[in-house]
Amino acid sequence: MNKNLNFRPVTASRQAPSEMSEWAIQCDFDGTISTVDVTDSLLNRFARDGYEELEEAWVRGEIGSRVCMQKQIALLDMSMDDLHAHLDLIEIDPAFPAFVQAASARGLPLQIVSDGMDYVISYVLKRHGLGHLPVLANHLVQTGPRNWQLQSPHASAACSRNSGTCKCALLETQRAKHPRVLFIGDGTSDFCVSGQADFVLATSRLLEHCRKHAYAHAAFADFDEAITLLLQVVAREEVQA
Repeated sequence: MNKNLNFRPVTASRQAPSEMSEWAIQCDFDGTISTVDVTDSLLNRFARDGYEELEEAWVRGEIGSRVCMQKQIALLDMSMDDLHAHLDLIEIDPAFPAFVQAASARGLPLQIVSDGMDYVISYVLKRHGLGHLPVLANHLVQTGPRNWQLQSPHASAACSRNSGTCKCALLETQRAKHPRVLFIGDGTSDFCVSGQADFVLATSRLLEHCRKHAYAHAAFADFDEAITLLLQVVAREEVQA
C-alpha cells in the first residue's frame, strides 16, 4: 500500500462500499488534465485590455469568480477559426486516456467538472479520443464573428466562491447516485469541494490545501501514478466494508 495515502476514519455517514461501481470520479480539467490553464492561455492571447484588472478585482474580493470570468470572456477578440487553431496546440497528460480506460474497465463513472468552458474542454478531449466523457462546465456562446459570452448553467446561489461551476453542488448530485466520490484536482477552484469528497487525488496548490486541512488525499504527479492510486484507494475501502 502506498504510504502517501492519507485516509479519514470511516464513519456512519461515510460507509465504505462493497462494490467498486459504488464509487464515482469527478476530475478538474485546467492544469489537471490539460498541461496548461486553457482559459488563461486564451485570455493572454486574445483578450482586449482590461482582463488583468478584472483578475485583480477578483483577488481583492471585489467581485466573485463567476462575474470575473464572464466579464473576461466578453473581452475575447477571436474568431472560431482562431479558437480552434489555439486549441489544436493544447496538450493533455499523456496517461489520462489510460486512466479513463482503467476507470471504465472497473465500472467507475468519470465526469469532467470544471470552472472552465465546456466547448473548449470538449474540443480538446475529442482531439485525444475522449469526446465521450461528460463535461460539466461554463457554457461558451459565440455572439458575433469575434465576440463571446459565458453562461453558467451549473452555478449555485449557495456557492461560497460565487463560481460559475459550483463543484460542491455537482459532487452532491453525483453522491446521490454513488455513495463515494473521488475528486481529482490541482487549484484554488478545487479547495471547497476537496473538503466534501470522500477522497482526493491532489497536486500543486490543492495538495497543500489538503495537507493543511488533513483531508483524505494522496499526492499524484501524473495520471500514470493516478491509476495506481485509484486502485489502492478503492481496494482499501473495500477491505473496510
